[in-house]
Amino acid sequence: MTERAGDEFQEKTKYYRDRMPGGGLDWASRPEVYKEYPDAEKIELSSGTRFETLSLDEALLKRKSIRHYDADPLTADQLSYLLWACSGIQRTERGFEFRTAPSAGALYPIETYVVINRAEGIDAGVYHYSAREHCLDVISRGDASSEIAIAALGQRMCLEAAAVIVWTAVFQRSKWKYGQRAYRYIYLDAGHIGANLALAAAGIGLGSCQVGALFDDEVNKIIGVDGTEESVVYMSVVGKPHLG
Repeated sequence: MTERAGDEFQEKTKYYRDRMPGGGLDWASRPEVYKEYPDAEKIELSSGTRFETLSLDEALLKRKSIRHYDADPLTADQLSYLLWACSGIQRTERGFEFRTAPSAGALYPIETYVVINRAEGIDAGVYHYSAREHCLDVISRGDASSEIAIAALGQRMCLEAAAVIVWTAVFQRSKWKYGQRAYRYIYLDAGHIGANLALAAAGIGLGSCQVGALFDDEVNKIIGVDGTEESVVYMSVVGKPHLG
């Protein structure tokens, strides 16, 4: 990492009125909006699950970073709702599928994975959330809680929480349209999704804590991505808060 890489990136990706990028888009080379695991085992999630949630005002007042969790598992309905709330399909208009969180150009570069520590009816393991099918793609079964905690700089809440949500970016989905400025939008997209999860969790009586401190390639290895074309950008834990 160069000493001023962030400063240089910020400067070199500015827009200037007299130097805006030009040219049309190569529609033939547009990347796919969805990542597919066609050979993976699928676990269906409950569709149309709705909870009696707090009002938005109450959820905003209730939301805080929770770092200690009880041993209670997530219910299948809670997991389904949280995954939909952070990055699921909200509506279809004019042939386009729009999600619950905004995305620059509706390009949706963020993919959602979940390391399940404890969930009713679902084995501990690593899963990919298919937004298109609203289901889980099984990546690997087995307790990965220690691995993900170690990869998150040893943060114990990743071990204690019922699940760890991992968000990656498929960079070319945004770079196809925005070039190097796409990285700005990717990080904003991830932030929108993280906020959705935090408020949705608070709204149904759960806690969350968003995580930016992590060893990138260690997390990438756990979820099985290459770290170049696709890489982790953000994480969150979620579960029942420990009140003791």
